[in-house]
Amino acid sequence: MTQDIVRNNPPSRIIVVEDDKPLLKSVVKYLMLDGYDVTGVSSAREFYQHIFAEPFMVAILDVGLPDQSGLVLAEYLRSNTTMRIIMLTARASIDDELAGHQAGADIYLVKPVDFRKLSASIVTLLSRVEAPSVVPQFVAETPESLPSEEWRLLTTQWMLQVPSGKLVKLTGKELEFMLLLVSHRNEVVSRSELRNKLGYLNNESGNHSLQSLVNRLRRKIESQKIVSPIQTSHAIGYTFLGDIIVE
Repeated sequence: MTQDIVRNNPPSRIIVVEDDKPLLKSVVKYLMLDGYDVTGVSSAREFYQHIFAEPFMVAILDVGLPDQSGLVLAEYLRSNTTMRIIMLTARASIDDELAGHQAGADIYLVKPVDFRKLSASIVTLLSRVEAPSVVPQFVAETPESLPSEEWRLLTTQWMLQVPSGKLVKLTGKELEFMLLLVSHRNEVVSRSELRNKLGYLNNESGNHSLQSLVNRLRRKIESQKIVSPIQTSHAIGYTFLGDIIVE
């Protein structure tokens, strides 16, 4: 049954993000033999470069990537595409699985996984996808606007320098927020930690204050005609997506 569904013209396109190179090679080879058009990458940077330019139907994501949490990738895809998402990770706790689903995963698989189960999961998800997805807001953007470009946080000047060189003036709270994000590279900074460090109450009012800060900062950044690199992980926290130098 699997073969009848996936061996079509053109084949369904899948992107696999896995930093374990031997495992990545094995997954890509198996899925290609199973009739899929597969792109394999080993970092979040490569992942974004591909999805900005090419349409995919399913993403298979590891969580522990070297440059960005797979949870953030899942959240971004769920917010911006119709792509279906499989988390394939060694993190096996119930809390990890719940975080995966909250971030947007359709299916959560724990390593090691039987590749037949992975293939069957893809078949199930393909039945829910109408057309391949490209991240819409980046289709017409220039390379300078991609969040993988270099940013600078100028702490003594309370400024954020965007990749084009333009400066965004920060308030004290916004600077503190940025410092917290960039001090946790490759990790999502939880809402609770941000509330505590920024002096917000640990209640709904504190959540509202934090969200208001994030919204204001995003508007400032986007006024420079660039996509904000501050990404939300639903019900978890925030992360800074991109390379940044703190001065």
